[in-house]
Amino acid sequence: MSILIDRNTRVIVQGATGRDGSFHTRRMKADGTSIVGGVTPGKGGSQLDLIPIFNSVSEAKKATGANASVIFVPARFATSAIIEAMDAGMPLIVCITEGVPVLDMAKIYHLVHSQSGVLIGPNCPGLISPGQCKIGIMPAGIHRRGSIGVISRSGTLTYEVVNALSNAGMGQSTCVGIGGDPIIGTDYIELLERFEADRDTDAVVLIGEIGGDSEERAADFIKRKMKKPVVAFISGRSAPEGKRMGHAGAIISGGQGTAAAKAAAFKAAKVMVADTPSEIPGLLSRQLER
Repeated sequence: MSILIDRNTRVIVQGATGRDGSFHTRRMKADGTSIVGGVTPGKGGSQLDLIPIFNSVSEAKKATGANASVIFVPARFATSAIIEAMDAGMPLIVCITEGVPVLDMAKIYHLVHSQSGVLIGPNCPGLISPGQCKIGIMPAGIHRRGSIGVISRSGTLTYEVVNALSNAGMGQSTCVGIGGDPIIGTDYIELLERFEADRDTDAVVLIGEIGGDSEERAADFIKRKMKKPVVAFISGRSAPEGKRMGHAGAIISGGQGTAAAKAAAFKAAKVMVADTPSEIPGLLSRQLER
């Protein structure tokens, strides 16, 4: 089993005919994802490697029975693309695009949470359930099917952690990159709830970074609600106050959002915190043996 996606997920790609969209559409298909259509306004009726292209999400959803959409459009079109997918009733929307304005995301966040759909991102690598489905840009080759759930704000750091897990024989049920922007569609807590309920996920790795309070809120949820073991890693320990490190959300101010504060919150919730990504498999083994 997995969360959010599986072998029955039918994906359409918004921006499938663009440079990035076409490249990753082909990669997702090669990695076993069921890509049933693409959306590019004005190019309806054409094809990309036999994948039909439609003018709108609603048209694509009606014709293909798609239940997920991934967005690869430029930032200036991303807000409209998310709203179009929401209006079409798409159950799962994954926005890879970075640079979506925070004010736009504030509005979209409330729209998403007033409906029953799920938005992952923006500014994220997407998600993968190894051997079943990949939506986004994660390198499928480093993943192995298994029982470890992974949630991360960082893209490339996720790959390092997953590689360490796979090399240690610890496959993954689902890996989700939630994005590093200040406002995102789905946070740690919503995914922790899903992993806790997933009978085929035995433990969770949570990868955090400086800035904001999402890790502290996740630690509180774990302390109150989680029975499955969780191991955490926090990046950005050497970041100076007030300096942005990579992500728009990765900024500390006035002592808030520091790596030390986040690590302390997890330790208070009895969550083991790794000093380096390579330590994570060992800490997981200790937790699972209890």
